[in-house]
Amino acid sequence: MKGRKLKKVSKRMTCHKRYKIQKKIREHHRKLRKEAKKRGHKKPRKDPGVPNSAPFKEALLREAELRKQRLEELKQQQKLDRQKEQEKKRKLETDPGVKTSNLEPVKEEYGQCKTKNKAKSGKQHPKKLYCQELKKVIETSDVVLEVLDARDPLGCRCPQVEEAIVQGGQKKLVLVLNKSDLVPKQNLENWLNYLKKELPTVVFKASTHLKDKGKIIKVRKKAASFKREVCVGKEGLWKLLGAFQETCGKAIRVGVVGFPNVGKSSIINSLKQERICNVGVSMGLTR
Repeated sequence: MKGRKLKKVSKRMTCHKRYKIQKKIREHHRKLRKEAKKRGHKKPRKDPGVPNSAPFKEALLREAELRKQRLEELKQQQKLDRQKEQEKKRKLETDPGVKTSNLEPVKEEYGQCKTKNKAKSGKQHPKKLYCQELKKVIETSDVVLEVLDARDPLGCRCPQVEEAIVQGGQKKLVLVLNKSDLVPKQNLENWLNYLKKELPTVVFKASTHLKDKGKIIKVRKKAASFKREVCVGKEGLWKLLGAFQETCGKAIRVGVVGFPNVGKSSIINSLKQERICNVGVSMGLTR
């Protein structure tokens, strides 16, 4: 004879009991809401964000992102510091008989490792190299052209670089509003009037089709292609540089600086009427 299997207790209940439980839960929630109202507890309001009508919205959003990144970096650094302290404490707890004299050579070795890691990190992170290149350009040039994207001129400006150029008083700084064909005429005029109050500003539109060294590209007959090839603002920029040369009384050296993808290479190519610099999306391509 096989043993009888025990039946599982059923979880079913009468409707009367179920409705009673539901009623009790509702009453409990109501009571909690009343208490919260008395205390003045309110739900946290959602951040509405920056409205579309606000001026310089992109610049504000960029600043907010930078702040977030800095806070995250600080948190990570603090976390790493805590972990290091905990490791040190654990080592001391595990080896209480370790003398201070034995720890000194370890510290020296740690310092040497740090210097090696810094040397390696310099090779891996090219940002330091770009900063060195920028300093060289500023030091060697008499006139510096800061290229700005006409769609967001203030976002492309770097006040630290501008201060470094203007500090001595010997170097001239010129703002070049590139990609002027991508902005309405009225907006461009407003930006030009605004920037001219601070520094000499030139409107520019680089030509897209140029001849390479030793090669000649045939000009297309279509009017649309001809419009693309035309360079706007070249004569005005040459006149301004010529005026600076007359005041100096000698041949001047011109440096071009700016954020990535603002059109530094295309401006140099347009002024020389040849494809001298490579044009690309990657940072630090124009040197």
